[in-house]
Amino acid sequence: MPTLLWFRRDLRLHDLPAALDAAKADGGGGEVLACYVLDPRLHTTSGARRLRYLHDALQDLRGGLDGRLLVTTGRPEQRIPDIAKRIEATSVHVSEDFTPFGMRRDEAVREALAKVGDGVPLEASGSPYLVSPGRVTKDDGSAYKVFTPFFRAWKEHGWRAPAKTGPKTASWIDPASVDGVRNEDIEDVDVDIDVTAGETGARKAWKAFVADRLDDYADDRNRPDVDGISRMSAHLKFGAIHPRTMAADLGRGKGAQAYLRELCFRDFYANVVREWPRSTWWNFNSAFDAMEVDDDAAAKKRFETWKAGKTGYPIVDAGMRQLSQSGWMHNRVRMITASFLVKDLHLPWQWGARWFLDQLVDGDMANNQHGWQWAAGTGTDASPFFRVFNPITQGDKFDPDGAYVRQWVPEYGTDDYPEPMVDHKTERAEALRRYEQIR
Repeated sequence: MPTLLWFRRDLRLHDLPAALDAAKADGGGGEVLACYVLDPRLHTTSGARRLRYLHDALQDLRGGLDGRLLVTTGRPEQRIPDIAKRIEATSVHVSEDFTPFGMRRDEAVREALAKVGDGVPLEASGSPYLVSPGRVTKDDGSAYKVFTPFFRAWKEHGWRAPAKTGPKTASWIDPASVDGVRNEDIEDVDVDIDVTAGETGARKAWKAFVADRLDDYADDRNRPDVDGISRMSAHLKFGAIHPRTMAADLGRGKGAQAYLRELCFRDFYANVVREWPRSTWWNFNSAFDAMEVDDDAAAKKRFETWKAGKTGYPIVDAGMRQLSQSGWMHNRVRMITASFLVKDLHLPWQWGARWFLDQLVDGDMANNQHGWQWAAGTGTDASPFFRVFNPITQGDKFDPDGAYVRQWVPEYGTDDYPEPMVDHKTERAEALRRYEQIR
């Protein structure tokens, strides 16, 4: 009897436990229908660049399956049970999702599948993480709130080797044989992204990074003027490659261990969101809910200036223009621009987080929201609020020759470049004054 493999944040064929389980289910017949549901809710909340990556990755996945990927539009709790019923599936297989939206969606699908025939189970196996959220806990079973002890426990816990899957894992059912379901074309999204989407591009990019830049990663990862990072974040966001596949290539070197630590941050923030879903849009440290922030008309005007990259602070403006023009921003510069918004302009971090999610190809709810709270000083393992990034000294330290600024702010150094919109020293003092009010 056939099974249904429902792709979500796992747009790949290699190292995919759900595919292995789908092929082995019901006695191991191996007949599997692969499908993806284009959920209108996600399409309306995803920025154009993430949609471009998604659609390109689906094209790549469909190619890897020789065209045998069913793509349909609708609410998953309606479409998945309907498809399962039409092919008489004995089970539906997925990679587990731990986001608040994903968990609600999956519960709705599970309830709907229970009403198909005698009930069709929704089987979750694997996840987008090295160690799935909820598995690394303190001795008393509670969740970690601080990264460093989580990191130690995470390494001690360890993770499995990559699953041995690929295009030949299952006998893939031709969607054309499924009566009553139209296999939709995957539309092109008319916006540029500077990453080759999908598993093919992800595996190629990872191999190039390991060969050419991994050894120097620990030293170069904070330099936006140097090609020293992996640019794998969008691939990880969409599951075009699994972090297990990447971890298997990491040795004991300084660069490799620094990279492993970054993969752990990804797991840590996913774990935090699973345990405290409210923290996606509210301060993890609720004491900061009382912090005075600006949200009037003048504040909104300052926000637009920040978004446009016309603050008069070169490293901030370079980052904001890189974001708006390419859909990506170097991680060090993300911290600098976020600190500037919260502590120099005194605006809510949620404004910046929402703008990043709209613009970023790699916009991930857990990473983005808690990265912003780290910079704002309101999160879990937060940089203390009183540690305020100086945008001038940050630029001097991490872009010492100005190469990054010149790339994205060509008018810098001319009369066309604006004067600083605020005085950093004054605004730092104001940020600290506001902090003292809630201590």
